[in-house]
Amino acid sequence: MILQKYISLIATELGTQLRTVQNIENLIAEGSTIPFIARYRKEATGNADEVVVGNVADKIKYYGELEKRKETVLKSITEAGKLTPELAKKIEDCTDATKLEDLYLPYKPKRKTRAGAAIEKGLQPLAEKIFEQLVTLNPEHEAIQFLNNEVADVKEALQGARDIIAEWITENEWARQEIRGWFADEATITAKVLNSKKEEPDAQKYKDYFEYSGQLNNCPSHRLLAIRRGEKEGFLMMEIGIPKDAAIQSLKNYFVKNNGAAGQQVQLAIEDGYSRLLKPAIETEYRLLSKNTADEEAIYVFADNLRQLLLASPLGPKNVLAIDPGFRTGCKVVCIDEAGSFLHYTTIFPHAPQNQWEEAKQTLLRLVKQFSIEAIAYGNGTASSETDQLLRSLQLDTSVAVFMVNESGASIYSASEVARDEFPDQDVTVRGAISIGRRLLDPLSELVKIDPKSIGVGQYQHDVNQTRLKEMLDQVVESCVNYVGVDLNTASKQLLAYVSGITSSVAKNIVEYRAQKGKFNSREELKKVPLLGAKTFEQCAGFLRIPNGVHPLDNTAVHPESYSLVDKIATILHCNIPQLIAEPVLRKKILQITGIKEEAGTYTLQDILSELDKPGRDPRPPLEEFRFADNIKTMDDLLPGMEIPGIITNVTNFGAFVNVGVKQDGLIHVSELANRYVSDPKTIVKLNQKVAVKVLEVDVSRKRIQLSMKQAKQPAR
Repeated sequence: MILQKYISLIATELGTQLRTVQNIENLIAEGSTIPFIARYRKEATGNADEVVVGNVADKIKYYGELEKRKETVLKSITEAGKLTPELAKKIEDCTDATKLEDLYLPYKPKRKTRAGAAIEKGLQPLAEKIFEQLVTLNPEHEAIQFLNNEVADVKEALQGARDIIAEWITENEWARQEIRGWFADEATITAKVLNSKKEEPDAQKYKDYFEYSGQLNNCPSHRLLAIRRGEKEGFLMMEIGIPKDAAIQSLKNYFVKNNGAAGQQVQLAIEDGYSRLLKPAIETEYRLLSKNTADEEAIYVFADNLRQLLLASPLGPKNVLAIDPGFRTGCKVVCIDEAGSFLHYTTIFPHAPQNQWEEAKQTLLRLVKQFSIEAIAYGNGTASSETDQLLRSLQLDTSVAVFMVNESGASIYSASEVARDEFPDQDVTVRGAISIGRRLLDPLSELVKIDPKSIGVGQYQHDVNQTRLKEMLDQVVESCVNYVGVDLNTASKQLLAYVSGITSSVAKNIVEYRAQKGKFNSREELKKVPLLGAKTFEQCAGFLRIPNGVHPLDNTAVHPESYSLVDKIATILHCNIPQLIAEPVLRKKILQITGIKEEAGTYTLQDILSELDKPGRDPRPPLEEFRFADNIKTMDDLLPGMEIPGIITNVTNFGAFVNVGVKQDGLIHVSELANRYVSDPKTIVKLNQKVAVKVLEVDVSRKRIQLSMKQAKQPAR
């Protein structure tokens, strides 16, 4: 639980009702998850969605950590014997982590500094007198009084006094805020190539930043991350700067009282302190702040792409033939049944160097017939285009659809402990092909087995804060799993572990219980699983589905806590629940029942009605077949002016990448997405979207393909 003052502050910051924030905070403190709160506590939150609940949760975490930091700061200053009632109140009232550190800075234990050395030499009283800036004070005459064994002359005394004043100004709360203001409004970011590295081949990817300058607050996240990567790799030098003279003058206007001899000493201290201490300190802050901002943007791009990939259309339960394409080592072919169980494996060699085209066709046709194949999946990596041509040449029955599957991360899965547990007797190549087939059946169920960072839909994912990235991606996976719902009797332990309230240990216990006792017949039976207590049951039950279970609502998103309400509705309408689900006429009468809306809650009742209308429905859109242009196999086949179909494979802040049937994805720059200004590509395209594009430029040597959506006249196929 956090202090009440923070609840009010969060409500103000997020523009959310105080009651909503308070209730979310209470629910989180009780152990409720974000998906559970958003789905089953709408009456308490005013129908707040996962984004709102998540934002409140983030703020609660921030202020909780701030309060802990305050305790540490207060303890440190108290132990130093420097805590005053005024300072204590400032710290207690502080609601910003940066300002808190400013308050703590003058009292924070620090390594030896020039100011500290000067204080040890007894020069602090001299600094205090100079800082008063009395017009009558002669600093040089005053300094004579402070000469001793450690201070040899007046020059050294005045330098020591200025060092102390410089540190005071650097640690002054107003001064730091003033320079932060300059950085926020006026900072420029510059990048230059190191001359000694300019001609190196690896440096050429940073050519756009060999001589770069721009406003920091307008610098796109991908540009900042690219510059930082270039700096990290030793090719670029990066600096964040502000107008030096103007910034120093603003400090002088505040701290300098007159132009007397003492005032001139303070001016010198300001100039030195700004260049040596204050500017570097705030620049470091803004390097980190701008990095964090860029990280967040990149992470959100990754998260949004991941959500779209996880929620991609599933084929559903069908027998599938899956191919992991290859040249020299051949194409790995597996057959799996509608549940994703492995049936058969072989290798075909239709492409160079073996070129066993006809033999491969005959093998595939035989397998399609033998295993009653209803769909074929092939990976989008090496030899993908050639394999697509092979499959199109089979002249299959129209009932057998062909799909390209994004195979990013399949190799990670195939070598993982999860894959070894699932298929201990199979080679990694077989496991990879099985994963491709299963991704077609249900992308979500298969992709949860892979570290989200390995799926390959991110932007500079290796450069951003890895802890924050993992946290965000895990939240996305959890959100998607709970949005779709999970079949309790077929879900893997990896999938179950993302269900609201279920830990890895409980997921493992569910799978083991299922193996020992057989399929679950009801949600109620979950309570028999070891370690699955009442709170876990409350959090997870509504997201788990049991098709053909004992209770008809067990295959819906209706929570067990609402079963008694549905029973009551059925009794009032003189029917049973299966009749209520089957007959729309009966469901229309529910809202006419006196007091039912008040008893259930408006939002809860709406959700129950939606589930009764379409029980157990999959919220994901149906899968559509797609076909690349028949005449496009390599980059050499692409010519400027061509209009061809493609599939969006990645969306970034600067545009979208498209698979057009060759090994290299093409780029639609943000300026070529639509016939209007586009600030966010995600508002125009999404992952796996089928698009028609016009080829603008092909650079085979640099492996770059420039495409346009706005100039394409034909619709996507």
